Amino acid sequence: MSNPNDPFTEAQREGLYRAIFERRDVRSQFLPDAIPEEVLARILRAAHHAPSVGFMQPWDFIVIDSLAVREQVLESFNEENAKASENYTGERQQTYRSLKLQGILESPINLCITCDRSRGGPNVLGRNSIMEMDLFSTCLAVQNLWLAARAEGIGVGWVSILDQDVLSNILQLPDHVYPLAYLCLGYVSEFLEQPELQSKGWRSRLPLEDLVHGNSWGQPIAHRKLEKHLAGG
Repeated sequence: MSNPNDPFTEAQREGLYRAIFERRDVRSQFLPDAIPEEVLARILRAAHHAPSVGFMQPWDFIVIDSLAVREQVLESFNEENAKASENYTGERQQTYRSLKLQGILESPINLCITCDRSRGGPNVLGRNSIMEMDLFSTCLAVQNLWLAARAEGIGVGWVSILDQDVLSNILQLPDHVYPLAYLCLGYVSEFLEQPELQSKGWRSRLPLEDLVHGNSWGQPIAHRKLEKHLAGG
């Protein structure tokens, strides 16, 4: 183990930023190869080391390899995806329907990261004003897992087009446990150079310099060098 007070080496910094910039929401590139249990354990351990308000650690991890369970989840996805396609018309609807938005059966493992909204009791340090901090904390566990998976060469896809009540019933969750993220995990044939929705023309990445404000909304930042770096990075 390294000393936590030691600075990161250049290679370590590059590895971290590579995982961030090369992380992808994978849907179409999954391979059937099994994830070794020791690798899955490392990824889950990384998720479990996410920060959480009041150190409540509200997450649980449901590892799903049952075909029967995944088929039920896929059925819910298909129903919700058909509804979602009705939000669009014409060419936009055709584009939407052409997108592959899940890898539920293709990936060797599905994983549901849940949020126990009762964990830590009624009064959790740091949660007095913003009650959703347990949900936000669980999102950080998702991000930790995603970056660790990318470093291991494993793709992750978040399936968000699901009815949460139906998913809760499928996974037999207690009433106080919320299914925050349903993920597909597996080795992939490739990691795309761009996010798939960007390469398919659905959305483009917004310019970072348009999203950074100075002191209050809509005000320019006073740091000219920072502004230059934001535009050029």
